[in-house]
Amino acid sequence: MAEDVSTGAHEGGLRRVDLRRARARAVGALITAVRLVGSACAALLAIHVVLTLGNANPDNGITRFVAYWADPLALGFQDLFVPADPKLAVLLNYGIAALFWLVAMSMATKILRALG
Repeated sequence: MAEDVSTGAHEGGLRRVDLRRARARAVGALITAVRLVGSACAALLAIHVVLTLGNANPDNGITRFVAYWADPLALGFQDLFVPADPKLAVLLNYGIAALFWLVAMSMATKILRALG
C-alpha cells in the first residue's frame, strides 16, 4: 500500500520539512508583530516628547490622543526623574521609556529568532 507523498502526507503526519517551514513562518510572523508593537510604542512616546517640547496645544485632539496613550506606555517611567522643569521631566522620563521599548523589542526578537 503506497501513500501519496506529493501532498505532504507521510505515514499519517506532515513531513518534517513542512513542519519546519510552518514553524519558521510562524516565528517570522511573531517577530514582525513584536517589532511592529515595539516600534509603535516607542514612536508614540517620542511623539509625546516632541509635542511637549514644541509647546503643542494641549486641547488639540492629536495632542490629547498621544498624551492619553503615552502615559500607560511609559510603564512607570513617567515619574522616574522629577526636575524643576516639566519639559525636562517629559524628555527624560518618556525618552527613557521609549528607549526601554526599543531595547525590549530588540531582545525579544533575538530570543524569538534563536528559538525559531
